[in-house]
Amino acid sequence: MTNISQQIEAILYLKGQPMTIDAITIVAECDRNLIEDGLVDLIADYAYRNSALEIVESDAGFALCLKSQFSDLVQKIIPTDLGRGTLRTLAAIALNNPISQADVIQIRGSSAYLQIQELVDQGFIQKHRDGRSYHLEITQKFHQYFEIDDLSKLDLLQN
Repeated sequence: MTNISQQIEAILYLKGQPMTIDAITIVAECDRNLIEDGLVDLIADYAYRNSALEIVESDAGFALCLKSQFSDLVQKIIPTDLGRGTLRTLAAIALNNPISQADVIQIRGSSAYLQIQELVDQGFIQKHRDGRSYHLEITQKFHQYFEIDDLSKLDLLQN
């Protein structure tokens, strides 16, 4: 692993959330191409080591994350704390699964943008580009965490 890769690894670890290449470039005080090469090296290094960690790229940038196969461990160690508004947004998504982000915003208001991102970050929903908006759907983590195998059970709760 190169020195720049180690620097990027330290930056992503300390930040604890996704960072764009431009943001990493500013913190590392070096050339964008060097950061891009360092990220490629770092991703390859984590794959080679068969580590529990990985570098994940999302719309928000790059992040150092625990591999999804260890999500059960995380639930045992760190309980998920979702606020009331975020839970209501998650409920709206689950009850209408799948649903467009635009529809969720119409139902829940503009504060749902941040709540949706929190739910994506915590792995409860997936967000896929769909034209000018996004398509949202719940994940396996939702089913495991709330112990709901079948979404039709949620329909019973509405009646």
